Amino acid sequence: MTGSQGWEGFALLTLTSLIVGSFLNVVIHRLPIMLERRWGQEARDYLRLDVAPAAPFNLMRPRSACPSCGVPIPMRRNVPLASWLLLRGRCAACNARIPFRYPLVEALTAALSVAVVHAWGWQLATLPALLFTWALIALAFIDFETSLLPDQITLPLLWGGLFAAIAFEAATVTPAEAVLGAAAGYLTLWTLYWGFRIATGKEGMGHGDFKLLAALGAWLGVAALPAVALLASLSGLAYAAALMALKVMQRHQPMPFGPFLAAAGWVTLMFREELIALYWVGAA
Repeated sequence: MTGSQGWEGFALLTLTSLIVGSFLNVVIHRLPIMLERRWGQEARDYLRLDVAPAAPFNLMRPRSACPSCGVPIPMRRNVPLASWLLLRGRCAACNARIPFRYPLVEALTAALSVAVVHAWGWQLATLPALLFTWALIALAFIDFETSLLPDQITLPLLWGGLFAAIAFEAATVTPAEAVLGAAAGYLTLWTLYWGFRIATGKEGMGHGDFKLLAALGAWLGVAALPAVALLASLSGLAYAAALMALKVMQRHQPMPFGPFLAAAGWVTLMFREELIALYWVGAA
């Protein structure tokens, strides 16, 4: 690549992706709180409790502030990645630690975005792959921190996959593969959920996992689902084994599955044909 599609293009992409990562941090932090507040308001409405209206809280308001001292963060100290490094991971007002998740999400968003564009090239069909990547990052971190996979992200991701199959068929999968993938993804985990619940009387996973695998099926097609499920299961088991070996987690302690589904989905996006071939060779 040369010109605007060479290093200058990737430099601009990196800066843009860092900004996107900063916004994803807002989504990761605020969306679960917004959902909890909405559920609380719905419960109060149902019980007919009179409660004074709360101050606006959404992805735009109020301004970003330190969660420890509440001091608003000025723009000069809210530069993606750079501010965290310059402040050495601490609030300038109260010296409280700024969670490492903030620079991690920003750096990860930039790195994965550059990887997607490097693999897919500078074309219009690359934009859906970037949106897919950013949505998976948000879902993975929200689920890791709160054990929630919000419908506000999983359902648009599902419909986006079906739309991408129609609008960008040459770059993703056919519409038929996308529809079958969405249906198979949802039904696979739905069946496992009910089988486990009937056998043990316990819930083995959340319903958000069904919707996330359905979304991955829509983007990657039905043929890729076995590879996604295998990658997610193996990585989840390895992570759990490591935590138990370090005595950080107990054997029967629940663990979110969404981050491993998201990671497996992104890896499959990047190496779809190779993973499908490898899976069926191993299965044969």
